[in-house]
Amino acid sequence: MNISTRARNLVPSATLAIGAKARQMQADGIDVIGFAQGEPDFDTPDHIKEAAIQAARDGFTKYTATGGINELKDAVAAKLKRDNGLNYTRNQVLISCGGKHSLYNVFQALLNPGDEVIIPAPYWVSFPEQVKLCEAKPVIVHTSEAQGFRLNRQVLEPAVTARTKLVVLNSPSNPTGAALSRAELQGIAALAVERGFGIVSDETYEALVYDGYQHVSIASLGDAVYAHTIVVNSMSKAYAMTGWRLGYAAGPAEIIKAMDGLQGQMTSNPTSFAQRGAVVALTGSQEPTHRMREEFAKRRRYIVDRLNAMPNIRCHSPEGAFYVFPNVSALYGKRSGNTAITNSTEFTTFLLEAARIAVVPGVEFGNDNHVRISYATSMANIEKGMNRMAEAVAALG
Repeated sequence: MNISTRARNLVPSATLAIGAKARQMQADGIDVIGFAQGEPDFDTPDHIKEAAIQAARDGFTKYTATGGINELKDAVAAKLKRDNGLNYTRNQVLISCGGKHSLYNVFQALLNPGDEVIIPAPYWVSFPEQVKLCEAKPVIVHTSEAQGFRLNRQVLEPAVTARTKLVVLNSPSNPTGAALSRAELQGIAALAVERGFGIVSDETYEALVYDGYQHVSIASLGDAVYAHTIVVNSMSKAYAMTGWRLGYAAGPAEIIKAMDGLQGQMTSNPTSFAQRGAVVALTGSQEPTHRMREEFAKRRRYIVDRLNAMPNIRCHSPEGAFYVFPNVSALYGKRSGNTAITNSTEFTTFLLEAARIAVVPGVEFGNDNHVRISYATSMANIEKGMNRMAEAVAALG
């Protein structure tokens, strides 16, 4: 049997691949510090775990409705009202097996072959791949480091064509941590309404923002853009629930219904007892998330300062998420032994071999001048990793 063209053309996730290589090195006894994975190093809060455990003990282990239990849909709707000023009913909410699954449901429900989807770069690696799996065309729009990697109407508008079906927003961003201002969102919202394209707003990192930044959901900026927007979020980052695989989408009822139908043929319902845990996560104390954000803020300040102190490296201080995206291109052309470093992939390999730290090359996110470093690890690991990186960079000839 022959492998399908879509499977052959799929680009594997570099984040997962580098994380796997680092773990294998660790298993082989090599002291590698992992800065590649986008996973909080905090444990899931106890009250969330206890709710799921109790649900399993109570026998809540069977199928649920494909799109999730009503209690969780109601909890999502309440969260969106409380935090984002958005009004959704149960038939406008779908619970899926993670934010990634929610996004794929959106693209599968809306895209036809030949449709165009505008994706700002640097981008999360799965956005263009998921669009291509729908036989649609990713249209990459490059944002600038000088403007903090933030998208605005002036950058977006030239890329809009008659084939533009969707624009993907990811604020705060993976990989840059950039978060859009209300004014930037208003400009994008006005353009979407004028030109008739939809917006997929991935707000996975909304709870992890710093320096007084206030997250704004673009869907909250008026009835017209609300009708054009599908909001996607995840339990993974804000509640340290990555392995639970729970995400959700909210949007127009007819789109959510179509997504529910697709999910019914692909996965059926998300895990039953995990959904009970998610209800408690959304409706219970948010203090664990606040504490996690405060710790990430300390790590962010430290790692940005350390990177900017290294020769030939500069690093923008991000508004959110738990990544930094330093520019390392001034090091290209320098040599490690007999090998010249000429791109982000070679620099990443150099750091893994010479400094025993795992980062992700920026080329995977659409920008070869940078690397992504996750600070979702302990301060002790960050300090040790930055010491190793500084020593390795200083030794380049």
